[in-house]
Amino acid sequence: MRILALDFGKRRIGLAISDELGITAQGLETLQRTNIREDLQRLAQLIAEKNVSLILMGNPLHMSGAESRQAEYTRDFAERLSARTGVNVEYWDERLTTVAAQRVLKESGISVQKRAQAVDRLAAVILLESYLDSLHL
Repeated sequence: MRILALDFGKRRIGLAISDELGITAQGLETLQRTNIREDLQRLAQLIAEKNVSLILMGNPLHMSGAESRQAEYTRDFAERLSARTGVNVEYWDERLTTVAAQRVLKESGISVQKRAQAVDRLAAVILLESYLDSLHL
């Protein structure tokens, strides 16, 4: 069962995929957003190519746990993606994944420019790893 995790943003979508056994998470190239139709097409193609059986969407909640406006937009996009691909979507709390990704990248010593390019991918990896860890408790 391969899982595709999405760290959904207005300009970019960070992507990570699990191995077939659901043990590890690998980052994929970040998707630069263009428009909804094209974004859905590119993700549907990736889902088919990688034989994905579950889409894991980061759920952007406020720190209080309340849903944000971005959470509504994320849910709408996820529902469209699921309808297009026939693959179920599960939502996973993504609070602090971007913060954790930025911290890891900063501590690694890479340049600010390279950090900006890698943060969405790493946030998706952290999101997926968190989900996979919860399955193996």
